[in-house]
Amino acid sequence: MSEITLEDKVTFLSTSSNYDEWTVDVQAIETHMSWVFLTDRFAYKLKKPVANDYLDFSTTNLRRHYCQEEVRLNQRLAKGVYFGVVPLTQGADGRLEFSGEGEVVDWLILMRRLPATSSLEYCIRNNSIPAQSIETLGAKLAQFYAYGQQIHMPLGLYRAWFSDGIDEIMVELREPAHDLPVDALNEIASLIKTFLLRRAHLFDQRVRDSRIVEGHGDLRAEHVYLESVPLIVDCIEFSKKLRAVDAAFDLSFLALDCERLGTREVGKQLFDVYRKIMKDDPPSELLHFYQAYHACSRARIALWHLKEPQYRQSPKWVMQAREWLLFAMRHAKLMEVNS
Repeated sequence: MSEITLEDKVTFLSTSSNYDEWTVDVQAIETHMSWVFLTDRFAYKLKKPVANDYLDFSTTNLRRHYCQEEVRLNQRLAKGVYFGVVPLTQGADGRLEFSGEGEVVDWLILMRRLPATSSLEYCIRNNSIPAQSIETLGAKLAQFYAYGQQIHMPLGLYRAWFSDGIDEIMVELREPAHDLPVDALNEIASLIKTFLLRRAHLFDQRVRDSRIVEGHGDLRAEHVYLESVPLIVDCIEFSKKLRAVDAAFDLSFLALDCERLGTREVGKQLFDVYRKIMKDDPPSELLHFYQAYHACSRARIALWHLKEPQYRQSPKWVMQAREWLLFAMRHAKLMEVNS
């Protein structure tokens, strides 16, 4: 039998007649780390065989493990959405099929397809956020952090994560090929590093107060669905370290993403609910620090797309990185003003 390539798998999964359930068509969506295939009722997620400093999906067994982890971890905030892990097999005739008796060539996450019109991103863009939904979402997230697994660590380690992280981010952002504004990058990095030194006690206090928990790690508006019970999908499954976050750090990312989409009010509402339920009032300068850091990280992730041949010629990703750097500068300056 010939070796099955990623392209073979994508072609198979993009063809509606290959599915057991009837579907009008299949919508294939490529992301940086995976392919998602949407049928009328379900979503199938295929992880790409990629490996870098942060994750390793290079083997079938590793992809199976992280598919299982993704299902397990997302039960916390999206119960009833993730059904399980399905093998993709190759029969004796060389053809691919779902859960066949042949050799397992990959693994798929099977999910309920959620309506795009209920995503928080869609609702913000279309000015259609349901009444009381943000308060309900804020309460769900606050309870998630209240009962989440606490992460204990030395005080200095938490600060070191940010210090080392911004150094790594800036190395990539400063690459000449990206032609990003070096003076702005230097100013943002200087403000962040100076804040870490001068306001070290803020970070230490978050650790002392047991605010570091196993959170979501990638809390963006596109991952939030405003159904009658809000659902939050697609948490980071490949790194417990990246899920070890201050609850305010997690929420700050969602607030920043909503700001990018055109509204600061959603973030304000979420934090109002969080403060009331958690009896926790993180300083505004710390929240601006978190958002400046998040924006730098997102700028780097935008540029990662340029490493893949299909994205290399598109100006979209450098433009997106520049947009994120505007938010990084805004919050870095607000961080300085409020400190």
